[in-house]
Amino acid sequence: MKYALVTGASRGIGRAIAVRLAREGYNIIINYRSNDSEAEAALEEVRQAGSDGCLMRCDVSDREALTQHIEEWQASHPGEYIEVLVNNAGIRKDNLLMWMSHEEWRSVLDINLEGFFAATQAVLKDMLVKKNGRIINIVSLSGLKGMPGQTNYSAAKGAIIAATKALAQEVAKKRVTVNAIAPGFIATDLTGDLDEGELKKLIPTGRFGKPEEVAALAAFLASPDAAYITGEVISINGGLYT
Repeated sequence: MKYALVTGASRGIGRAIAVRLAREGYNIIINYRSNDSEAEAALEEVRQAGSDGCLMRCDVSDREALTQHIEEWQASHPGEYIEVLVNNAGIRKDNLLMWMSHEEWRSVLDINLEGFFAATQAVLKDMLVKKNGRIINIVSLSGLKGMPGQTNYSAAKGAIIAATKALAQEVAKKRVTVNAIAPGFIATDLTGDLDEGELKKLIPTGRFGKPEEVAALAAFLASPDAAYITGEVISINGGLYT
């Protein structure tokens, strides 16, 4: 049995990745923060895709709680391990820096950046022991070029991009790859407050991306075909930024 943990998997890109990995034969651990009904729906989609999974309700910014949940899963699955980790959980709280509250700054860094640290550290040892693993970090166009009104979000995603490159070098000899996917504007709840009509005029392809398109890239990076790709940040933005 192959296992994948996808954080923030109840909706949007995370949910699409969970379903796509299920089609690739992975049993999916669906992490989510609070929306039980959406998480149950995601699990049902995983089952409809021909696999199975379980729910892991936990705020990824709570390192101790997340570590405990993962350790409990590991204890209940002796001899097995999480082969693929997709660090997808994230939030936006946009504001100009001069008016940004400390809570808007801190909460975005906690969920996006601290969540990456907590989840990755908790599963990494088993990947290294097994000499096989895939860590896929969902970052953002904002982390590559910066976006006005998103200093907090750009800071968090930019930090994960740098961490991706550093960690990839630490673990490559153990056949663990670490890559990042940087989506542009993808039609999800996270971008629901944006003016799609105006923004798509800036995108060469003339549209927002689909979560399933990001999921297809994640599935490739999780596959044996991507074993020689590590430390990379792959953009999927319709040509908006290259």
